[in-house]
Amino acid sequence: MRIMGKDYQNEQFEKPMTSIIVPVYNVEKWLKECLDSIVSQDANDYEVILVDDGSTDGSLKILREYANENPFFHLYEKKNGGLSSARNYGLDKVSL
Repeated sequence: MRIMGKDYQNEQFEKPMTSIIVPVYNVEKWLKECLDSIVSQDANDYEVILVDDGSTDGSLKILREYANENPFFHLYEKKNGGLSSARNYGLDKVSL
């Protein structure tokens, strides 16, 4: 389910050159460091696919904050299915 982010199919945006998929499950303690490192990159032709895999800690709240602040971040939620499932879900959402 798409929650936040640009909709490349319905608006006139250039498609990004790079897609970064971030599968997330209960990593509240380290998540801000990870997302800050992406935000600090000099490149601006990328999209970030954030996939919350049913986290039960504060990870989803952090993801929502970053998705609201960064228009190239796309947030999706899904039921917990494991790392490979979350990664593959993110691959299906890539706009390249």
